[in-house]
Amino acid sequence: MAASSEERLKILKLIEENKITPEEGIRLLQALEKSSALAEKKGPLPPPPPGEGMRPRPRWLRVRITDLRSGKVRVNIRLPVTVLNTGMKLGARFSPEIGEIEMGQIMDAIQSGEIGQIVDIYDEEDQEHIEVGLE
Repeated sequence: MAASSEERLKILKLIEENKITPEEGIRLLQALEKSSALAEKKGPLPPPPPGEGMRPRPRWLRVRITDLRSGKVRVNIRLPVTVLNTGMKLGARFSPEIGEIEMGQIMDAIQSGEIGQIVDIYDEEDQEHIEVGLE
């Protein structure tokens, strides 16, 4: 792809307005042509390998806490992944075990694009079932 006419006209206009010397204009025009030739040689970027870059990223973190005695869901929080740290603190208020879940495990799952359940804990002491997942 050659340098565009618009770019060349801008340089010529700068010469006409005495903002640059004719010699400087020639150097700019030559540099413009060289950069255009390099871009032409390199060509467009190759497409990503199949399957890469096409995987949807998780958008939601879900924390669900179910009472094992009654079977009722006591907590069902769905938060945007972007507010993950705040969501983990909120979940820890309802169940301290949430605070014990290694944040690195969840962050790794987000970075890898994993979707689905990440943590599944049955707490017999408090009679709770804790599930953490990415959607």
